Amino acid sequence: MFPLRDQIPSQHPPVMTLILIGINLFVFYQSNLQGIQVTEDVFAHYALIPGQFDLSRPFASITPLITSIFLHGNLAHLITNMWALWLFGDNVEDRMGIVNFLLFYLVCGIAAGLSHIYVNPTSLVPTVGASGAIAGIMGAYFILYPQARVLTLVPIFIFPWFVDIPAYIYLGLWLLIQVMGGTSALAGGAVQIAFWAHIGGFVAGIVLHRLFLFEETTS
Repeated sequence: MFPLRDQIPSQHPPVMTLILIGINLFVFYQSNLQGIQVTEDVFAHYALIPGQFDLSRPFASITPLITSIFLHGNLAHLITNMWALWLFGDNVEDRMGIVNFLLFYLVCGIAAGLSHIYVNPTSLVPTVGASGAIAGIMGAYFILYPQARVLTLVPIFIFPWFVDIPAYIYLGLWLLIQVMGGTSALAGGAVQIAFWAHIGGFVAGIVLHRLFLFEETTS
């Protein structure tokens, strides 16, 4: 299930959405395309490693919660995340403004990272990706634009099926898939996706988005 476009045009140029996409592309080039040794060094220093999270060293521990948001494991990981950010981010940025949108993105990313740490406190596997922060954007979109139509590609065996569905259905199904994956992980299933980071980011987006709405802060 892959979203292709929504039907809500941006009211303003999505400046911060484009800046975030640009930063992620630049960081990917610097960290993933300079050789395997560079990639390993960057991940060792800037990825989120739950087992190394130590609140007795707040700055050293909190920093990876932010830096890991801008790292990606491979090109497919980067492209899918940036497409989701582009698709849902512009409309949420419309409602928040440039600065609030950036703060919201970072807060949701941190919430996602903390959720992942809570579920996997001893894991030494480096975790990277903007998925949790983008899940927060999707959570906000879920509340702000529930009736927006999302053109979605659903592969049926080898045949593509294009279906226009309400955002609340698409995002609700997406969340259900994350919960199912996260439950499987808790049951001992072998997974390589930080499902609980996605869930934590999405819930944070739903709960916190009103604190960042431009209309709310200026009325």
